[in-house]
Amino acid sequence: MDLLNKLNWRYAAKAMNGEKVAEDKIERILEATRLAPTSSGLQPFEVMVIKNQDIKEQIRPVAWNQSVVTDCSHLLVFAAWDTYTPERINYMFDLTNDIRGFKNEGWENYRQMLLDSYPQKDEQENFEHAARQAYIAFSHAIIAAAYENVDATPLEGFDATEVDKILGLREKGLRSAVLLPLGYRKEDEDWLVNLVKVRKPMEDMVTVIE
Repeated sequence: MDLLNKLNWRYAAKAMNGEKVAEDKIERILEATRLAPTSSGLQPFEVMVIKNQDIKEQIRPVAWNQSVVTDCSHLLVFAAWDTYTPERINYMFDLTNDIRGFKNEGWENYRQMLLDSYPQKDEQENFEHAARQAYIAFSHAIIAAAYENVDATPLEGFDATEVDKILGLREKGLRSAVLLPLGYRKEDEDWLVNLVKVRKPMEDMVTVIE
């Protein structure tokens, strides 16, 4: 019930007051993000945590001039792999083997199946798949922020090509997928703050098949 209360409290803040979020809260939000499930456990994305105000100022004009980009405490940029490569796939499988301390034949067969599949696919197809995995982690970050009483504003309205240039993402084999400003709502300038949350009725969204 506590989590549901937090999710009812949260909304996409349209104005933030610039107050800094405590670093321990940010760390827990990022840890929840890290713990998100992803396809084959590959975690094909990275999260850029922008605290630098100058960089926020550069991003704002290419993000529909949305004030939350500069008025937030931390701007998270979820950047997906531009494609799947053998090196990236092997890294995660090797990491798993190192942490678990053993190799499993089925797991190694699965590794080979991915190596025979993903790297041969079109780069755009691979990026779109990786971006969908980033969105799963993105949702974890939103929920974790709500649990910490931190406002989060999901942003898809931005020029990804320009954000990639500002952050030098393409050189790192990454492409920006979605932005998430974190901070605290500025109630006197936010038209959405006092409006009732609207969601479809459960019966219009959920179908139970027995």
